Amino acid sequence: MKRQLSDFATPASALIGLFVQVCLLSMFSLFVLETDATADAFLSRTLREKIVNTLGGDVLSIPSGSKVTLPIPGIVLFAGAICFVVNAVTLGINRLRSSSSRYRSSELILRNVLWTLPLLGWSLLWITSSNFEGFASFAVGSVNLVLTLTLAGWLMGPVTGRQRIQADEALPPTRRDWSWGIVLLGMTLFTVTFFAMNRALWLNLRIPHGDSVMYEEHLWNLTHGKGFRSYLDQGLFLGEHIQVVHLFLLPLYQLSPSHLLLELCETFALALGAIPTYLIARRRSKSTTAAAFLACAYLLYFPLHYLDIAIDFKTFRPISFGVPLMLWAINALEQKHWRQMTLAFILALTCKEDYAIVIAPLGLWSILNEWITSRSDGRPAQRKAVVIGAVTSVLATGYLMFVVKYAIPWFRDGETVHYARYFEAFGETPTEIVMTMLTEPQLLFSKLVTVGSVIYFLRILVPLGFPMRGWSQLLVGMPLFILLCLNNIAMQPPGPYHHFHAPLVPIMIWAACAAIGTSCESVNPARRAAWVFSCSLAASVLFGFSPQSVHFWDSGHEMFWRNQYVQDERAKQFQNVIEQLPLASRVASTDYVHSRLTHFERSYDYSDYPRAVANYEDRVPDDTDFIVIDRRHKYSIGRYDELSQIRELQRNPEDWEVLPDRTGGHFIILKRRTSSASP
Repeated sequence: MKRQLSDFATPASALIGLFVQVCLLSMFSLFVLETDATADAFLSRTLREKIVNTLGGDVLSIPSGSKVTLPIPGIVLFAGAICFVVNAVTLGINRLRSSSSRYRSSELILRNVLWTLPLLGWSLLWITSSNFEGFASFAVGSVNLVLTLTLAGWLMGPVTGRQRIQADEALPPTRRDWSWGIVLLGMTLFTVTFFAMNRALWLNLRIPHGDSVMYEEHLWNLTHGKGFRSYLDQGLFLGEHIQVVHLFLLPLYQLSPSHLLLELCETFALALGAIPTYLIARRRSKSTTAAAFLACAYLLYFPLHYLDIAIDFKTFRPISFGVPLMLWAINALEQKHWRQMTLAFILALTCKEDYAIVIAPLGLWSILNEWITSRSDGRPAQRKAVVIGAVTSVLATGYLMFVVKYAIPWFRDGETVHYARYFEAFGETPTEIVMTMLTEPQLLFSKLVTVGSVIYFLRILVPLGFPMRGWSQLLVGMPLFILLCLNNIAMQPPGPYHHFHAPLVPIMIWAACAAIGTSCESVNPARRAAWVFSCSLAASVLFGFSPQSVHFWDSGHEMFWRNQYVQDERAKQFQNVIEQLPLASRVASTDYVHSRLTHFERSYDYSDYPRAVANYEDRVPDDTDFIVIDRRHKYSIGRYDELSQIRELQRNPEDWEVLPDRTGGHFIILKRRTSSASP
């Protein structure tokens, strides 16, 4: 007879379990706090020092970093307090939810103890990693993932309560409609929160122009007869990507020509992805409770958050609009609504050509799924479904090849796509890259099978409860995942922190929906969905940067809310810059200032990066009227402390005059003495 945890649940075993839980958490906390690399995964150096000092320890600076001394009693009291709070909350919520005991208190405590075991596994790995460099790298990269699993396990008690979550069939009809309200509330909170953060970043001059505000400049220039471009590009933007989805915002943009409009639309679009997630999960699990959990897990999924605000504070990218579109396409595909699916696929491709990398395998998946389903149902496969799947796969592959090989180079005057350099280890052109991968498998293997790739894999799957039951859906995302692991920028650091993973997000969410719907009599789909929700919530606390995350409230961390979202003196003084610039002038400016000058006659980039508008030379264009230099942004500090450091005043001081400073030393404005050149 199979024994259950309840068979061991006694007051004595619960006390022993509590002792074990405190010991394991103490050991884990000690290992994490005493090492810079592991502590940095959770806390700023400032907060870490405060915690160590509170526990009676000390942090000493040494040439290689810092040395931490922690007294054992202090760390045990720290771990004991956490364990007490965790178990008290679990027992308290359990008692409030039901008077009929399904789980005894001792059983709930033992469950929390079991969820502390991942910390033991990591601690053993850390102890043995000193002799193995690969183990040490993996241990550092996985430390917050291990704590994610433990936190998710501890959350399962409060989330599910004492009783197993009931299936919809066991609920009265009046209690089955609450789920839509929860989803809409989650979407509202997501939209309001992230738009407020984006707006604050924009007002605080924290958003870069390149790869973010440049898209608003596309709309401004297009509506003012300057073409579909920004002045970062060598010509039309189509020489960078076949990416036109933001043109659909033109009617709204005519009413409110502001970058903040684009931010609001992107955030709302990402929130809308919760609706098809809900529909897919409900159909597969036959449970509105499970569907609501999955939709909320989608909104908490931290890789989604990094599409709204990337690790480098790039807050708007059209590729994000493809996430809800792909989820709608998958929802239509599963129901064989071919016209809706086709339209959603086409719209997703307007978000960026990268979506073809997941659309092509989706076509193959639909063929395989139809074949398997027809065999299990004892019927012949539907020819229409097979043909549509094959055509989808072929057309998506052909489209990607055409765009990369011909369309983008045509708009670049024959030059290869710029993102070929992301794979420089394999060649300089797409053809060279593919041929090297095919003919040098040892090089491909060495670049692909790395600790970073494993960490990336875990960071996209663990927040969704590691949905390996949705293996066929995960295989759809495998080609893109391989490219991400070979992409130099996407692996800095390894994980979904830039925008490249956007087409992978809907596939991962789909896999999670499929995993909760897999037939298994012993596990309720709603309980599986609660596990996904708990993992997503725990990961957002440890990896995210929104108000439910640790980093948002950590005063020593770069993402601390006061550092990023409250206007500082630099941002306030920028108004004095705007007042000195005629709207009809042509202005070159440093990046984060550049974001606020897109509505001038022309807005040029002032940097060391060679641009086509300056004939790829280290200078501003000849028709530049003003130069605005930000002296207080973190990337500018030290570069422009003295006027003598400015290249124009070094090379051609007779052409420029420095306007009187009205910004308290935050900005420098240069005005050309001679009349501007003709366009």
